[in-house]
Amino acid sequence: MNSRILPIIALIAAVVIFFAYVNPTWTGSIATARAAIAADDQALEAAKQYATQQNQLASARDSIDPTDLSALTRFLPDSVDNVGLILDLNALAARAGLSVANIDVVSSAKNVARAPDAGVLPTAALTPVGSVDLSLSATGTYPALQTFLKGIEQSARLLDIRDLVVKGSDTGVYIYQMTLRLYWLR
Repeated sequence: MNSRILPIIALIAAVVIFFAYVNPTWTGSIATARAAIAADDQALEAAKQYATQQNQLASARDSIDPTDLSALTRFLPDSVDNVGLILDLNALAARAGLSVANIDVVSSAKNVARAPDAGVLPTAALTPVGSVDLSLSATGTYPALQTFLKGIEQSARLLDIRDLVVKGSDTGVYIYQMTLRLYWLR
């Protein structure tokens, strides 16, 4: 009888050890570790795909002619550079014969595109191109304004004239109020 009790006690001990220690460990911390390893493996695979795509894009960028790339960077820069733009506009106005009195950045609340439907998000957040409006006040003759506008049109920088108001004068020297929109890559 003694020879039959020992295997039964060993079997009961094995079942107790399995349900008390092995099963909770296997389904608890080991399962959590396996899930974390699987998530890390997915992240590693995504990082490899990202690095591959980044290398492809870098090689495509390197294949672009440097002069074309610098022209594109001047046309649509990756920062606003308000100071450089204001200096360029002031120099252009001086060459054209206009006297710039005031250049201000228009409030960004006016620049946000409003969606016509309340449930639709504005498209401004979805585009990679940002914009800012500049208000410019200048004084000069009409031919000087034409020269200034032609200079803006031929500028290497992407600018739009959004609004132009001319205040009349009997002397031939007018006051111009204009709003320019400047674009850059976000």
